Amino acid sequence: MGRRKKIVQECERLMDNPEHIRNIAIAAHVDHGKTTLSDNLLAGAGMISQDTAGEQLAMDTKEDEQERGITIDAANVSMTHEYDDTNHLINLIDTPGHVDFGGDVTRAMRAVDGALVVVDAVEGAMPQTETVLWQALREGVKPALFINKVDRLISEFQEGPQEMQERLMSVIADVNELIRGMAENMDDIPEDWTVSVEDGTVGFGSALYKWGVSMPSMQRTGMDFGDIMELEQNDKRDELHERTPLSDVVLDMVCEHFPNPVDAQPRRVPRIWRGDPDSTLAEGMQLVDEDGEVVFMVTDISMDPHAGEIATGRVFSGTLEKGQELYVSGTAGKNRIQSVGLFMGSEREEVEHVPAGNIASVTGLRDAIAGSTVSSVEMTPFESIEHISEPVITKSVEAQNMDDLPKLIETLQQVAKEDPTIQIEINEDTGEHLISGQGELHLEVITQRIRDNQGIPVITGEPIVVFREQPQEASREVEGQSPNRHNKFYITVEPMAQEIVDAIQLGEVSMDMPELERREALQEAGMDKDTSQNVEDIHRTNILIDDTKGIQHLNETMELVLEGLQEALDDGPLAAEPVQGSLFRLHDAKLHEDTIHRGPA
Repeated sequence: MGRRKKIVQECERLMDNPEHIRNIAIAAHVDHGKTTLSDNLLAGAGMISQDTAGEQLAMDTKEDEQERGITIDAANVSMTHEYDDTNHLINLIDTPGHVDFGGDVTRAMRAVDGALVVVDAVEGAMPQTETVLWQALREGVKPALFINKVDRLISEFQEGPQEMQERLMSVIADVNELIRGMAENMDDIPEDWTVSVEDGTVGFGSALYKWGVSMPSMQRTGMDFGDIMELEQNDKRDELHERTPLSDVVLDMVCEHFPNPVDAQPRRVPRIWRGDPDSTLAEGMQLVDEDGEVVFMVTDISMDPHAGEIATGRVFSGTLEKGQELYVSGTAGKNRIQSVGLFMGSEREEVEHVPAGNIASVTGLRDAIAGSTVSSVEMTPFESIEHISEPVITKSVEAQNMDDLPKLIETLQQVAKEDPTIQIEINEDTGEHLISGQGELHLEVITQRIRDNQGIPVITGEPIVVFREQPQEASREVEGQSPNRHNKFYITVEPMAQEIVDAIQLGEVSMDMPELERREALQEAGMDKDTSQNVEDIHRTNILIDDTKGIQHLNETMELVLEGLQEALDDGPLAAEPVQGSLFRLHDAKLHEDTIHRGPA
């Protein structure tokens, strides 16, 4: 029996015991060494050779990732690790560090309970370090810290033990300051989530040279910083790796300090699901009940040339099995599961079933998109996964040969399904396909994949920056007339406070919420009580307030008013760019008494 087959069997055996499962993501600023660290962990688990770990970049499964030397797609792997004489199942997601692919990090955080944040010892905490911490804490995911590239401090900076410790302590202090600032307003985080060397939630090492230490490992091996510096300076890195291998240090830290699904789900479910907390469904999710109703949250969609569309995500309750017919939130009818599996890096291994508390990959969910809730009974879906950033760059894409046009449209629809941070629209005036993304690299990667993987030669236009429009001060009252001149509306517009805009962007305020909850959230963000009671509509980050009093027939025409307003906000008055952060007030309206003169015509 092959080594891989053995690992898969061991994973299957451990899947049914949620106490011994850890679902984790590795996240960091670009080039701080996440994928090299993942290689070490895979080698430690016996999945790749120790000799090639660090250079193989096994989690960069696509050709373009290997060529560019960066992670583009989040990659999943399941492995086992023995800690305290007990074998643990670790489901790991290696996430991208480049800011253009931040959407993958947000989606990965929904599936995991712990995030190992990697920071370069030389560069320290960088802007993307702050972003990934924010993405983790917002989803209720517990952080731990690994400071990488410590070998550079020793060899390049020639620092003594004292200076080195000071530098490392300042990195830890920066990370803790970020965690404290973000966790202040989070009531559901019971304990202090800052990291510390004494607790063992901080590790140090070099992913490239495969060695690592933490306080518990130093106590176990009897090594201190002096020994490490001596071995590193005398080029005895192999000995260093043998005496204190990185994979053991990090995987021990994961098993000891990250919560298992039984601890994490009672805290996480109320955070990401707004359904009835007293229902049997809620109870099943909080108890990680493998015999309960199936509840599966899709966090990633990928294409496999042989298996078709693969949906990866977290099983919150129940057990996924081949042949089940499940509902997908927001679509009619049911989808039938064709196969269930685990990811082993680039390969997918099919298994009989995947119970609650695990990360699974499923084929056959043709209606699912990243963010869908899949379940055996109709239920309130999970909160949508809120991406921090919006598309900022747009490019036009057209097929070189007209024959490829249907295939291109199909491919673009697939791209939008796989990556919700991409927006695709057809410009009706020019007939161009416009693709908007997080940055130039994001769009370059997408268009290159359309060319290489789908074999469609495409021509792309110059990238243009997406702008937004916003009023700068409050306007006077303006009279607007309907096209037939029989109906008049009196409206003002003013800029909205940034706190309210932020609350809408983070999904803390929306029209889907119960009215009372929305009112409280708006007042918390700084809106006055009277205004918050009259919210009629929220479109993008704009709000319409109905300040009218007792106007007959207004409720019949309101839908038409909203349609007109939304159209105007999508194509702003200055440069036909979307409008944001505006507060509109409808003060008064004069409507014709004849229905026919008030209708859509």
